[in-house]
Amino acid sequence: MAPPSDVTTKAPPASMNVEAFAQNLAKLVEEGGKAVAAYMRPREEGKADDMSDDIADALKTIGEVANYWMSDPKRSLDAQVRLMTGYMGVWASALKKLAGEQAEAAAKSDPKDARFKDPDWESPFFDALKQTYLVTSHWAEAMVEEAEGLDPHVKHKAEFLVRQLSNAVSPSNFVMTNPELIRETIASSGENLVRGMKNLAEDLAEGGGDLKIRQTDMGAFEVGRNLALSPGKVIYETELMQLIQYAPATETVKKIPVLLVPPWINKFYILDLNPEKSLIKWMVDSGLTVFVISWVNPDARLAAKGFDDYMREGIFAALDAVEKATGEHQAHTIGYCVGGTLLAVTLAYMAATGDDRVASASFLTTQIDFTHAGDLKVFVDEAQLEVIERRMKEMGYLEGKKMADAFNMLRSNDLIWPYVVNNYMKGKSPFPFDLLFWNADSTRMPAANHSYYLRNCYLQNNIAKGLAEIAGVKIDVGKVQVPVYSLATREDHIAPAMSAYIGAGLLGGPVRFVLAGSGHIAGVVNPPAKQKYQYWTGGEVGGDYHGWLENAQEHKGSWWPDWLQWFSALHPDEVPAREPGGGAFNPIEDAPGRYVKERS
Repeated sequence: MAPPSDVTTKAPPASMNVEAFAQNLAKLVEEGGKAVAAYMRPREEGKADDMSDDIADALKTIGEVANYWMSDPKRSLDAQVRLMTGYMGVWASALKKLAGEQAEAAAKSDPKDARFKDPDWESPFFDALKQTYLVTSHWAEAMVEEAEGLDPHVKHKAEFLVRQLSNAVSPSNFVMTNPELIRETIASSGENLVRGMKNLAEDLAEGGGDLKIRQTDMGAFEVGRNLALSPGKVIYETELMQLIQYAPATETVKKIPVLLVPPWINKFYILDLNPEKSLIKWMVDSGLTVFVISWVNPDARLAAKGFDDYMREGIFAALDAVEKATGEHQAHTIGYCVGGTLLAVTLAYMAATGDDRVASASFLTTQIDFTHAGDLKVFVDEAQLEVIERRMKEMGYLEGKKMADAFNMLRSNDLIWPYVVNNYMKGKSPFPFDLLFWNADSTRMPAANHSYYLRNCYLQNNIAKGLAEIAGVKIDVGKVQVPVYSLATREDHIAPAMSAYIGAGLLGGPVRFVLAGSGHIAGVVNPPAKQKYQYWTGGEVGGDYHGWLENAQEHKGSWWPDWLQWFSALHPDEVPAREPGGGAFNPIEDAPGRYVKERS
């Protein structure tokens, strides 16, 4: 289909080969049949997920918003008038543009919005289409925002759902309403749609009937081949983790070793993607003895493993092994994301039981208080948890895809819809990108551990309230007295900066709070050589986060050197470099080990 006659383009429209287009239509039908089969087969066999609970919950949430507006005739009329007024503004703007006049847009897109960057979105027809979409989506968001008397959690869910729906129905996502896709289809005589349907069928088959969108070329990377390359050895392992000690790169090292505790909902090699981006390599090169926990990708056999098991068979077992390998009673610890939450709980347990093996703690984008935990909270309420726990009981674990999908939905305009357009409309393969390979390399979560985490963190906030127990001990993070370096990132959509700040303020010892630019990953994995982003330092943690930020001092570049300066001042003594195992362990295998290579 060619663009309407009122559209002016930068180049003359390409002509379509009608015969080739007819042949491609036939191929499209054939590939479409394969896609339908890939979708239906698991459902006929009873292997696909039943989404009825999720759909019912979404409809109930949106229904509560609709009920507010429809229960009062005047209120309902006002809402309709507001929407119609917006549409009339779009119509008036379009008429002026068609007459060659300058026209004020009824609704403007964000200049950073990549969906509408093609020049043809400024032509009268497509501009009117874009403005109609923006008016509608802004109106829908306002309907939720202005709905009074709703439970705050219901309102939060409704805001999230409306945003997801708005992102999904954008005209940029459909062939017939996206000028770039129309040109692509004409130029290739529909071949792009054939390739796209083939990609769709493959991704449905790969996802077992659910759409598993490829964000990168998954064949371009392999852990241990071109990812996670820092040399080291697995020196110890339990059912839940392998402990890696990295080979030294300097003649002397800091006396007190470092133990990294990554999240178990992702794989540790985000901290060792490649030599240029590796926080682990940078630490080793800076003269530190570095150990990292590599969590297992669990299956149903580990269904009963809980938070206390991850503490005992994870952090405690690692601390024991670090002491044997180095001869040092204490270690500095670093926890990333939920690995930091586990570390905070472990430190509180250690404070209560008189265990002094930790010299300091660094928390990277870690939440301890979940009051302001962001959009992930929309997935957690009693009704949704019952559904999740029922599914986990059946399988023994939560599939990694579920968490990956939730994280992608937090930024669907960056992590979902651009790939839908690229893969299935343009028929192209995504570019190789190591970070997105890691993002897709998801892990499963044991039922007991994940249930404890969701209930005590997101649902009830028991850790911050001092009501959580682990291994029979009540947790009070205020008893944690070790020096702490707490890093948040300013654009974090998983562990919002305010949330990390409030949690850091609950700890009882000295805290250095630092705010980095960018988000949950890029703000942490920010090598000094790149000179990207910035970070802020300020006064004591406590009081209002925004007040801290107003008085904070901005610094250019990476936060890594700031951390190293803080770290080095704690225990500056050095000793000769240590080889992995230290003579106390016979290495099991080369880093990165086999646990991290297990795919879900």
